Amino acid sequence: MIVAAFWGGAFRNPGRPKPGPIVAGLVSALLLYGVFYGGAWAVSEFHPFGITSASESSIYSLISSPSNPLYLQLGVLFFDSAGYETYFRGVLQKRLQPRMGVAAAPAVALFDALLHTATLNPLWVGATFVTDLLWGLTYYYGRGIQSSFTSHLVWDVAIFIVRPIR
Repeated sequence: MIVAAFWGGAFRNPGRPKPGPIVAGLVSALLLYGVFYGGAWAVSEFHPFGITSASESSIYSLISSPSNPLYLQLGVLFFDSAGYETYFRGVLQKRLQPRMGVAAAPAVALFDALLHTATLNPLWVGATFVTDLLWGLTYYYGRGIQSSFTSHLVWDVAIFIVRPIR
């Protein structure tokens, strides 16, 4: 995604970190973690569409396997966040926003969720839509990629390493 963002003209130095976007990203990550905490409870209690918490295993096994050393997990999460936000926000959402305004965030989230239907994991598709929507809104209201990148990276580290929700 970093290469695609580079070819799309979006991969630039974001400049010096600014406190406002960083704080917006931290608040967004905390909010998203809370949404996932509540979602995990709802899935375990109600099993919507037959979905169980076992559907989470394939997602967690990609990153937080005990056989992966911590530096590798953090490196993967950093590059995932950087590539993902640079492409989905810096290319797609940035190009749609002048025509669609805030509606560009759900449009990009829907596109990404549709890409994840290939996993055949409805929990992953739904989680992708929710995370992508929140990061898109964070990008829009947080005024740029620093806020969405911060949110994405902090949430990834929290959900996959610090305190996984299972």
